[in-house]
Order: sequence, then structure tokens, then C-alpha cells
Amino acid sequence: MPELSRERIEKLVRDVIDEIGEKIPLSKSNNISTGVFDNVDDAVHCSVLAQKEWLNTCDDKKKKIIDALREAMHKNANKFAQQALSETGMGRLEDKIAKHHNAADSTPGIEDLETRSWMGDKGTVVEERAPYGVIGGITPSTHPIPVLLNSLIISIAGGNSIVFSVHPAAKHVSANAVEIFNNIIIDNGGPANLVSMVREPSLENVDRLFKHKDISLIVATGGPAVVEAAFKAGKKVIAAGPGNPPVLVDSSACLNSAAKNIIEGASFDNNILCIAEKETFVVDNVFPEFMAAMKSNGAVCLSADQIDALTSKALQQTNDGNYVGDRNFIGKNASKLGTVCGLNISDDVRLLFGEVPCNHPFVVAEQMMPFMPIVRVASFSEGVEKSKIAEHGYGHTAVIHSNNLESITKFTKEIDTSIVIVNGTSLSGNGPSAGEGYFSHTIASPTGEGVCTPRDFTRVRRISISKALKIV
Repeated sequence: MPELSRERIEKLVRDVIDEIGEKIPLSKSNNISTGVFDNVDDAVHCSVLAQKEWLNTCDDKKKKIIDALREAMHKNANKFAQQALSETGMGRLEDKIAKHHNAADSTPGIEDLETRSWMGDKGTVVEERAPYGVIGGITPSTHPIPVLLNSLIISIAGGNSIVFSVHPAAKHVSANAVEIFNNIIIDNGGPANLVSMVREPSLENVDRLFKHKDISLIVATGGPAVVEAAFKAGKKVIAAGPGNPPVLVDSSACLNSAAKNIIEGASFDNNILCIAEKETFVVDNVFPEFMAAMKSNGAVCLSADQIDALTSKALQQTNDGNYVGDRNFIGKNASKLGTVCGLNISDDVRLLFGEVPCNHPFVVAEQMMPFMPIVRVASFSEGVEKSKIAEHGYGHTAVIHSNNLESITKFTKEIDTSIVIVNGTSLSGNGPSAGEGYFSHTIASPTGEGVCTPRDFTRVRRISISKALKIV
């Protein structure tokens, strides 16, 4: 009998463990009907089994289940939005409700997947999109359930299952949503635990999820630390990194329209979207008129002293000298920001603004609150350069208001972001319902996929039939 290699022995052991594992009950603390697990290993184990069953599910049933998930999101949108607002303390209720409906309506599904074929004298080649298997997903606190459903539909449309490690600040609403979505899948004939999560988010659980042998793809939507941890796992990563989208307003722009669009985009859900306008550069010769347009469209202008007061309370400087938003002010209404400036303003006011220098903390930080810092620049060229500096090379999103095609072209080439919006609100850059194209909460600038679809969550498989199946 030939001697077995170490690699062969290890494979045999793994195969036996996997076979036994399918027959071993889970920890008693887990209720497999909810999709919420106390440990990573149980969650991934059940996700593996679900994905195997899902792989053999017909497309008609998959479409039916995805449609049912969309309907469940619509049905629970108000509840999810209220729960997320209560748990995280960020955003505006009406905007959060809109985000839930948009994720249900606009996330692409199975229709996004394409089969390609070539036929000729040498035979026939067919390429199909195949799943990776089990995906490890990270969700943010800013829009926990819209991201969760968006990632879920994109993942399962491509034949995958997904295990989430959710943001600690949104773990309760996330567990509620996972249970609802899991039950919807089961009720419509799909496998349990096609979507699942680890009950208690922690750095240890994130690390274990990322490095688990049965996780084939990592989808990380969050801050730089999460993205860095995902890359260290040594697996394929789709990373939605940070953004600090600049806006440039040149002398040819319709200033009233620019002001309206900036207010709409920067104030939506109190500026916690990664695509939202974060700082604005305006050329000098139209600066006074632009500031007047901001006021006339309902934004409240702060004086230099008021901006200083807000900065001292709402931003914090880290040990490395960078600025970050204070948790007590991130995603809060403009009225709360106004209180530290000595203002008593209505909750109907959606945005504060004021003039600052180009190196002001509100310009360089991804601050995520409804205050728009406005920087005066001497020329369009200076505005482009200042915009590039403020964007930090994240490659995420940028906005320009201009009616000069040459200027629009130069800005787009120079800024080099995944999304550039021209003469519109930032919301229009991510497809429906504000714009055209397709939509995703995963805007993968660091890894290059941009606005993600199910195609990005699949791999290409090819079959080549030599000298056959050419029917003409």
C-alpha cells in the first residue's frame, strides 16, 4: 500500500469532519430558524449547507424568493427605520424610510447575470456566472438594513449564501431583520440560513469570520479599519471604503439649482451617506451669489464664531492628528448642531453652512453631519486642485456644477472617482430612485468594482466543446 502524503491525510480528515459535521446538532444556544447564531463556526457551517441547497434551486424559485424579500422590506420599512434610528441615533426618519424602500426596489437581481457564448469552426464556448460559495459580509451603522438587504439580494442572486457580522451599534435591528428575511426565504421554499449573522459583533468574531476556511469572498462596507482587516485575511475582497465627496461650483453654473441640489444631497439622512456632498468649493466671482442662493433655499448660514463653536464640539482630533466626527453629533439634525452655536432653529431646517478655509477640519474630515463647509477659490483650476486634496484619493464620489463641457471633462479626468455627478444631487449618482443606471449600497472604490451588482459577487466559468454544437 503506497504511503499517504501529509496533504492527502489532511484532506481525508477534513472530508470526514465535514461529513460528520452535517450530522452533528448545533450548539443548544442557537435557534436555526432565526439565522442568528452565537458563534461564527455554527453560522458558517449552516451557511455552507444552505448554499449547497440554493445552488440546486431553480431560477424561478430564486426569483420568487428575491421578490418576497423585496416585499418584506417594503412591509417592514417603517419599523426597520424607526428601530435603526432609535438604536443608532443617526439620521432622519423620513429619509431612512426612503432608503429601505429604495433598497427593495432598486437592488439588481438575477436579471443582472449574463451568459456569453461563441460558436465557430473550432467548436462552441459558453461562459456562465458561478457563485463563490459562502460570503462574509460587514454592515455599517449608518444604514444597517438597507445594506443588509442589498448585500443579501446581490449575494443570493449569484448563487451564494452570506454570513454577516453587523455593526455593534445596530445589532438588535439587524438581528430582527435577519430573522424576518430568513423566515421569508423558508416560507417560500428556500433553505434556512441562506442569510445569517453572529449575534454579538466583536473584533474577534470579525477576524474569525474573515479567516474561516469556508468563507470564499469578503464584502466589507465600513471604515478604514474594517477594510484593512478584510485585506489581511488573504482572500478576495470587495471593499466599500470611506468617501469625502467634494463639490465644485464654477462661474458657468446655475447657482440656484446648484444650491438646491447641494442642500438636498448633503442633508439627506443628515449626511451619513458615503456619497453625500461633504465640502463645497466655489469660484470667487460667483461666491456671494452662491451663498445667497443657499440662504434663499432654506439653509442657515453660520458666522465664523459659530463655526468655531461647532467645530470644537462636533469634531475630535485623533492621536495621529486627523479629525473625526463626534458620535454625539454624527447624523444628528441641523437643529442639534445649531444649539452649540447658540441657535434655536426648527427641525425643518435641513442644513447649516458657512465659509471656511480649505484646510478647515470640516473640509478634511468625513464628518457625516448636516453642516456644509464652503471654500472660496480664486479659479476653476484651483477648485479642481483643492477638490482633489479634500477627496484624499479615496476614489469614491465627486460633484461638479458647471455648464462648461470643457470644465466638466477636466474635473472628471482629474478627480478620478468611481462616481462623478454633474449638475445634480449626489443621490443621483447611485442610480434609482434619484438617478439612472443601477443601485448598490456597496460602492467598491478601493477594489475597483464601483457600484456593485450580482456580477461582482460571481466568478466566470467556461465550458469549451471542441468541434461540436455549431448548429449553422
